[in-house]
Amino acid sequence: MATLTERDAADDGGEKIMTLIEHLAELRRRLFISLIAVALGAAVGFVFAPDVIRILKAPINGPLYFTGPGAALFLQLKIAVFVGLVLASPVVFYELWAFISPGLTPRERRAFRPWIPLAVLFTALGVGVAYAILPVAAAFLLSFQIPGVIEPLITADAYFGLVTTMFVTFGLVMQFPFVILLLARVGVVDAQRLRHARRYVLLGMFVFAVVIVPSGDPFSPTAMTVVAYPLYEFTIWMVARYERSKSAA
Repeated sequence: MATLTERDAADDGGEKIMTLIEHLAELRRRLFISLIAVALGAAVGFVFAPDVIRILKAPINGPLYFTGPGAALFLQLKIAVFVGLVLASPVVFYELWAFISPGLTPRERRAFRPWIPLAVLFTALGVGVAYAILPVAAAFLLSFQIPGVIEPLITADAYFGLVTTMFVTFGLVMQFPFVILLLARVGVVDAQRLRHARRYVLLGMFVFAVVIVPSGDPFSPTAMTVVAYPLYEFTIWMVARYERSKSAA
C-alpha cells in the first residue's frame, strides 16, 4: 500500500484523501453492489437450477433422494446461490479492485490491474477442473460398493454438498498466485526464493490438495496439483517482472 507521502506525490495534490467514515461508506456501497449482482445471478440460477442439477448429477446412475418435504426446494435455492456467485464474480472482483485501488500508487495500479481479469479466469479454471474430474471421482468412490451387501442410497444433499465443496475448493485454491504476489509486494518472498522452492512447493501442493479436497479420491488432488503448478511458474514470472519494474523505477 502506498504511504500518505507517496499518494500525495502520485496524485499531484488533486485527489481527496478519504476519512475513515468515507472509507466505510465506500465499502458499504461496494458490498451492496456486489450483493445485488449475486442476487440477480441467483435469480437467473434459480430459473436454470433444474438443468444445472441434471448436468451435475450425470455421473450418478439412478435417482438422488431427498428426505424432507422442503429439501428439494432448498437444494435448488443452494444451486441458485452458487450459480449467482459464479455469474457475479466479475462484478465482485471489480468492486474489490475499485475499493483498494485508490490506496495504490499509479505504478502499483498498473502492476496489479491485469490480475483482476486473471482472478476471474483462474476461478473459472478451478471450477472447470472440478467439473472435469467429478465423474472420475464419483466412479472411484462408488466402486467400493458390494452388490447385494453394500449398495448406495445417495441423497441429493450429500451429493451436491460434495459437488459444491469441490467447486468452491478448486476455485479458491486457484487464487494462490495473488497471495504469492502480495507476499512478494511486502518483501516476504522474491523470485529467486520461489525458484529454489520449486520441489518443495510441488510436494506441498499435492499434500495440501489431499487434505483439502473433500472427495477423498486420488484423482482430484492430482488434477489440482497438475493445474496449480503451472500457475506457480506463471507467478514466478510475474514476481520477477514486478521486481524488474521496481528496480527500473
